[in-house]
Amino acid sequence: MSRIVVLGAGIAGHTATSYLQKYLGSSHQITVVSPSPTYQWIPSNIWVGVGRMTPDQIKFDLRPLYKKWGVNFIQAKAIHFFPEGDIGSSDGFVEVEYTSPEHIGNRQKITYDFLINATGPKLNFAATEGLLPGKDNIASVCTFSHASEAWTLLQQKFAKMENGEKQIFVIGTGHPTATCQGAAFEYILNVDFEIKKRGLEKMAEVIWLTNEFELGDFGMGGAFIKKGGFISNTKLFAESYLVERNINWIKRAGVKKMDAHKIYYENLDGEYLEQPYDFAMLIPGFSGHGFKAFDKQGLDISDRLFAPNGLMKVDADYTVKPFEQWSVKDWPQTYQNPDYPTIFAPGIAFAPPHAISKPMLSKNGNPIYASAPRTGMPSGVMGRVTADNIIEWIKTGNPIMKHHASMGKMGAACIVSAGFGMRTGTAATMTVSPVVPDWNKFPEWGRDIKTTMGEPGLAGHWLKWLMHYMFLYKAKGKPFWWLIPE
Repeated sequence: MSRIVVLGAGIAGHTATSYLQKYLGSSHQITVVSPSPTYQWIPSNIWVGVGRMTPDQIKFDLRPLYKKWGVNFIQAKAIHFFPEGDIGSSDGFVEVEYTSPEHIGNRQKITYDFLINATGPKLNFAATEGLLPGKDNIASVCTFSHASEAWTLLQQKFAKMENGEKQIFVIGTGHPTATCQGAAFEYILNVDFEIKKRGLEKMAEVIWLTNEFELGDFGMGGAFIKKGGFISNTKLFAESYLVERNINWIKRAGVKKMDAHKIYYENLDGEYLEQPYDFAMLIPGFSGHGFKAFDKQGLDISDRLFAPNGLMKVDADYTVKPFEQWSVKDWPQTYQNPDYPTIFAPGIAFAPPHAISKPMLSKNGNPIYASAPRTGMPSGVMGRVTADNIIEWIKTGNPIMKHHASMGKMGAACIVSAGFGMRTGTAATMTVSPVVPDWNKFPEWGRDIKTTMGEPGLAGHWLKWLMHYMFLYKAKGKPFWWLIPE
């Protein structure tokens, strides 16, 4: 009997668990460790943040499902990794600290034959001075609880505008190398939609603040897209959305700190500037969780498992080299740690070999650019591929690793919501293939222009609304859930 331990129950971790239990059944032991028993469909947090959905509509308790599946669930967070075991045993184990109320603070060692680190990122708000959601006028939509707080704060701002008090809304990235521009872009469009729906646009100034060199970069170096039979680019795509809505923007900006009413940032020209605000939703920087790893003698081997940013090293090429030498071959395919091959890190838990967008330094020598995105669809694919490789390894006894999911080969679909409503809603449907541009295979556009496209409209909103329920259905393990693609 093999023991598989999955750390994290987000998109990558829960997807891996779903396929492991389906194809291994009760003949092997599957344990999921997560600080929270709640699964949340993160893409819908933006709708919670404007009051269009409640937290209960985007989340559910995993424990009854895992009990039904025969999966052991432990409400805890990982602390330390011991991939070689200790002096008393050669079994690898992970040390966890319980977060459940009845056992909070207690620690336990969990042994494994295979370990999937799907802990995702640490939301590193502390990396930007003063960026603390729920404090003063600062909001976040990174979790369902943050998004609920954002909606409460937004309603207060609506009330002020209704009473004749003009408000400044600043939405975007809150760290010089933040990622997840797409989620912030969706949120600013939805906030603007709600302002206009209430007839309050004359009392609002809405500003997009981003570390992108150009709008539409989205951490993937931008893209050329086919739209209506013509070749355009995501820069024009993003700018047109903001121009149509009279939303101003500040680009090439690295936020340094915040107080209750001002954002302090540096731009690539080396200028230190200020932006007043009354409501701010800025995506924080991402990092690893600060895990430590030790060998059998108790010596620190964290650098063998983790990159300097705390994310886990996998089968990527981490050689430091100039931007011009970057290649799709640098990106991982199996998300397997090279030193400890029974440890995997799909989703956002793995350390990218480098950014996708070109790194930029301000005239002061400070980095200001978008980090590589890893959205829901790629994370789900990575989770399934990881499960498939482990399943085959267990069944055959051979580490074949024939299932691959390189971001340099896989595509991604994204639906950018721009307003909620069955008749008045709108969204931009985009597909990008591959996520990491391959200039050798596609020398003209970097990607397959036949499948890299974008279309705005009401139909996109319907599709995003449908996907919300479809992927929650899949996550809940409903009948024939495996027929729904990642």
